[in-house]
Amino acid sequence: MEMSKFIKIDTESRVPKYQQIVDSIISNISRGVLKIDQKIPSINNLSEEFYLSRDTVEKAYKILKNRNIITSIRGKGFYISKTELISKVNILFLMNKLSWYKMEVYQSLINSLGPNSHVDLHIYHCDESLFLNLLCKHKTAYDYYVIMPHFKTLDYQHINITAAAAMAIKKISKNKLIILDNNKTPIKDNIITVYQEYEKDIHTALKEGIEKISKYKKIILVYPNKTAYPYPKRIKKGFTKFCVEQNLDFDIIDRIYADMVLLKGDLIITIDEDHLVNLIHQIREQEFTLGKDIGVISYNDTPLKALLGITVISTDFKLMGETTSQMILNKNKGEFKVPFKFIDRNSI
Repeated sequence: MEMSKFIKIDTESRVPKYQQIVDSIISNISRGVLKIDQKIPSINNLSEEFYLSRDTVEKAYKILKNRNIITSIRGKGFYISKTELISKVNILFLMNKLSWYKMEVYQSLINSLGPNSHVDLHIYHCDESLFLNLLCKHKTAYDYYVIMPHFKTLDYQHINITAAAAMAIKKISKNKLIILDNNKTPIKDNIITVYQEYEKDIHTALKEGIEKISKYKKIILVYPNKTAYPYPKRIKKGFTKFCVEQNLDFDIIDRIYADMVLLKGDLIITIDEDHLVNLIHQIREQEFTLGKDIGVISYNDTPLKALLGITVISTDFKLMGETTSQMILNKNKGEFKVPFKFIDRNSI
């Protein structure tokens, strides 16, 4: 094979030579010059032909392997392995945890992007080390990097971003970076940011429901202090601000206790799904009437909560995914604040 026919290296170009190799191979696959199972030059042959270092060619081939465009067979060489993703937008999605509402963002994103995209989802469990390892492993293989930045400290407190994570994210080209679900990071200026604003959101949503909320004697927020997936402290701040402004008697506890003392006139706001289930069970067990004797509001909507008639305060996760995809497809930049609503049902 005459390498100069399908590899173009411009020594005057500012595009790194490893990227020129990647672009040349992809271009020739898309034009049908290179086909599935076709052998391509070895690292040594390519480096000698174009007077390139082995490291340069190895970097290019590593990117192509990470994108499943080429494969290596020990003792035989490198071969074209896949072509169907070449014309697609390839996206890495780093999500902090698995939950129904996080997955709704993901499903909405891929549905809105349509068939000309490929999204690889990885969960880093709010863990800095796992996040850094994933980003390092995939740092050159994708067209876009969608990141939900939520981390935990050693004592299981929420932190928007760590210094090491911020440094790693800043190395991603701004043309490829999308920040989701959290705008409280040092990564700013000319990137896609689609977010909710926790403190203002809960404050505003509760004000929407003040007419029903104010009939209760005491408002209790169940905010977990230490959990594997900690929640932003701004939720607690927004709740406190609302209660003080409205002159409401309130309390903040860290969980729903077994055999918890419930009083007629309590309104309880839960964040964690397990706390909601435990609370509803105890309300029924103690023979209170939900929505009359005791009120319940849950954070983040799900289809099951809608089916059970649970009042919620929630952002629009579907819109978060749809907006992100449209900004990618239209090559837009900037910030979009996703609406956050009080959805009144039968539990208050």
